[in-house]
Amino acid sequence: MTGTSFDSVWDAVEDTPAEAAHMRIRSALMMALHDHIERTGLSQAQAAKILGITQPRVSDLMRGKIDLFAIDSLVSMLAAAGLQVELRVAAAA
Repeated sequence: MTGTSFDSVWDAVEDTPAEAAHMRIRSALMMALHDHIERTGLSQAQAAKILGITQPRVSDLMRGKIDLFAIDSLVSMLAAAGLQVELRVAAAA
């Protein structure tokens, strides 16, 4: 049996390259928010107020429930947290 290698876990689990790209972006944005909340020592209630969302929504974020978050809402939350999102586009390998 030969193994198949993938550039990311999303390439392995998603059906199309486009779906994998969406998941990579959502994952990166969620991790940035998660790390910011932990690094700044915010409670979930404090984070919710800053991000303009509910505390249960922050809980979903902190638990990594990626299927509940769209890219645009994650970008809005990052901006509300005072973080800047930068985008880099490169040719596919």
